[in-house]
Amino acid sequence: MTDMVSVVKEFLLDLQDRICEGIEQEDGQATFFEDSWTREQGGGGRTRVITDGAVFEKGGVNFSHVHGTQLPASATANRPELAGRSFQALGVSLVIHPKNPYVPTSHANVRFFIAEKEGEAPVWWFGGGYDLTPYYGNLEDCRHWHQTAKEACDPFGDDVYPKYKKWCDDYFHIKHRDEPRGVGGLFFDDLNEWGFDRSFAFMQSVANSYIDAYRPIVARRKHTEFGERQRKFQCYRRGRYVEFNLVYDRGTIFGLQTGGRTESILMSLPPVVHWDYDSQPEPGSEEAELYEVYLKPQAWVS
Repeated sequence: MTDMVSVVKEFLLDLQDRICEGIEQEDGQATFFEDSWTREQGGGGRTRVITDGAVFEKGGVNFSHVHGTQLPASATANRPELAGRSFQALGVSLVIHPKNPYVPTSHANVRFFIAEKEGEAPVWWFGGGYDLTPYYGNLEDCRHWHQTAKEACDPFGDDVYPKYKKWCDDYFHIKHRDEPRGVGGLFFDDLNEWGFDRSFAFMQSVANSYIDAYRPIVARRKHTEFGERQRKFQCYRRGRYVEFNLVYDRGTIFGLQTGGRTESILMSLPPVVHWDYDSQPEPGSEEAELYEVYLKPQAWVS
C-alpha cells in the first residue's frame, strides 16, 4: 500500500503549490507563510496562510499526512471494519476569505484514507469536493462555478455531477438554521467502487478544477465598491461558516478527535465575524435576495 500513499502524496503536495501560486497571483500583494509541523502520534504537514492581502483577508491551504495505530471510537462506530486497524490520512484542505463582500468565500478539500491490518485487505477511499459561499448573490458566478464542477465530473459519467452536486447541497446544510451554507458545488466521500486508478483520477480532476472555478469569480468581483453595510453583512454571514465548521464538518471533527494540530484545523475560520440577535434583511435588499434566491438548492447548469 506504500505505492498508493506515495503517489497520492506527490500529487497533493504539488496541488498545494499550484493553488497557493494561483491565489498569490490573484491577490497581487500578499504571499503565503509556511508553517511545517509534526504530529506527536505520527505524521505532520505544512500549513500555508495568507493574511491582509490586497484581495484576501485570510486564507489557508493545508497539506497533512497523519497516521496512527488506532482510530478513535467515534470514527469506528459506524465502520466496525476499521476497528483495530492502523490508518493513514492524507489531504489538502483550503478556505479563502476575501476582503470584498462581493467576492465569495470558497472552500475545497481532497483526501485519501487507508486503514490496514495484517492478514486482511486494506480499506481505503477518496473524498473531497468544493463549495462556494457568497455574501451577495450573482447568477454569472454561480453558473461558472457549477459549470466548471460539471466539466470536471463529465468524463466519469453523466450521473456523477448530479449525484455529487446533490450530496454537496445536502452536506453543507446548516441543520439548526435550516438553510444552506452557500450555493454548493461538489461533495463526495467513501469513493472506492471504481478501483484505485479511476477513483484517484476523479479526485485529481476535481482538485485541479478548483482554481479554474474560483479565480475568474474573484477577478470579476474584487474591484466592486462596497461600504460599511456590505462589510457588516459579510461578517454576520461568516458566523454561519463558523457554526457549520465547528458543529458538522467531518474534517474538523476527525482532525480534533485524532489529535490533529488545532492551529491548522481551525485555520479555516474567518478572521472577523459577529453574531447579531435575530438579524433580518431589509425587504427588497441585496441581502434579502441572498436568502430568497441564492440560498435555495437549484440547478445552476443544465
